[in-house]
Amino acid sequence: MKLPVSATRMQMMRLKKRLAVARRGHKLLKDKQEELMRQILALIDEVREHRLRVEKETGRILGRFRVARAAYPAEYLDEAVMLPTKKVTVEVTTRNILNIKVPVFKKEISGKTRCYGFATTSGELDLALMSLDKLLDSLLVLAEKEKTLELLADEMEKTRRRVNALEFVLIPNIEETVRFIALKLSETERGDLTRLMRVKEIIRK
Repeated sequence: MKLPVSATRMQMMRLKKRLAVARRGHKLLKDKQEELMRQILALIDEVREHRLRVEKETGRILGRFRVARAAYPAEYLDEAVMLPTKKVTVEVTTRNILNIKVPVFKKEISGKTRCYGFATTSGELDLALMSLDKLLDSLLVLAEKEKTLELLADEMEKTRRRVNALEFVLIPNIEETVRFIALKLSETERGDLTRLMRVKEIIRK
């Protein structure tokens, strides 16, 4: 679609500069889109593998909790895990991937998970809580990777829209307008030349 501008040489020069900038921007965005796709595909594999490990370990921990609950009365187990002294604080910082800020999670731990007597609890409960402590690192890594993947996917969608807008709307519109102005100027020049020739003929006669 032709842009609503006047058919002058000045406008054509401006549009040609704008076209050069649009083409350069399109190339940069296209490169960014390809790099984002590469990062996303690599991250998808990592997230899938990590999630499977976390789900498998979570199932194992829940199985140990069930065994512990079956071995002792439920009230003993509830009393044992009711008041843990362990406190986990997650500090969130950021890092840049292709100028996109993605989170980095760092945990700070104080206290203990096991703060109960061993007389009324099962060894399976101890193993379950130890495994849960180890799982915390994996959960934070998984959360970090999934959030990073989400942010990269959002940026990928925005970049794709910009690339399409440049490729299919702005650049074709500018090119069409430049062609129209060039034809209009050429037509004007031919008209001026014809008038000059007629004036010369009149003067000669």
